[in-house]
Amino acid sequence: MRKFPAKKITRRQVLTGLAAATALPFVASAPAIAQQQWPKGRNLKMLVPFPAGGATDVLARIVSDKLSQMWGTGIVVENKGGAGANIGMEYVARSEPTGEMMMMGTSGIAINPALYKNLKFDPIADLAPISMITIMPNMVVVPMDAPYTTMAELIAFAKANPGKLTYGTSGLGTTVHLAGELFKKLANVDMQHLHYRGSAPALQDLVAGRTGVMFDNIASCLPQVQGKKLRGIAVTTTTRSKFVPDLPPVSDTLPGFDVSPWFGTLAPAKTPPEIVDRISRDTKTALGDPVVKS
Repeated sequence: MRKFPAKKITRRQVLTGLAAATALPFVASAPAIAQQQWPKGRNLKMLVPFPAGGATDVLARIVSDKLSQMWGTGIVVENKGGAGANIGMEYVARSEPTGEMMMMGTSGIAINPALYKNLKFDPIADLAPISMITIMPNMVVVPMDAPYTTMAELIAFAKANPGKLTYGTSGLGTTVHLAGELFKKLANVDMQHLHYRGSAPALQDLVAGRTGVMFDNIASCLPQVQGKKLRGIAVTTTTRSKFVPDLPPVSDTLPGFDVSPWFGTLAPAKTPPEIVDRISRDTKTALGDPVVKS
């Protein structure tokens, strides 16, 4: 057997090897350390792709407030509406994936790619899902002095006044818009669509009687109904809502009608998965809080 001469190992090589071996545990645990320290020292933001006052904004503020308490750090809620939520969603998609940016998203994430030809972002490739927040019905709301107080009366009025009845929405492609279009199709009526930058301005015109009906997210229009500024006549899901148990589903009058919007949180793609997992777990805990539920 051939013998190789022993190679002399220098002191520098020994120290270099020891340093590398000592660093290995710290390198391997870097994600765990980052997760443990996050969100300390971070400027956290929850973006809402609609103006303030709508259902998405309300949910974002409730969830952000609870997470702020849990984490001991502030979360700034920023509204950036327009283009059916595309402006806000693109802003988040283009943000740095540092774990500082979150967004309260809606069903529009799945809907908009089918409605807009030139989206500047890919909802699947550019956004990382964090947590489902809720599925809630929309409510059919009308002015207090409207001559229709049921779905049957609304349909009869629309048929008797083709093209004269207007319905406001929170933007093109939102569930508020698509619910109105589904109603037009199933009821075989003609209504004019008036789209706004969000639910809040659309509700203002509805309260003032400048529009005739709205299929709005229940979280944003319920206070107006409870305050007797608007009248609720139905919900868009196939079952009644515990929030307004007296209101029947639209499907009782129009079989096949079902609009069940969802809301969920997202982050820029490539946000560290350990941070996404942390936010997801803590959000689940937050949603179990009795105050948040109420």
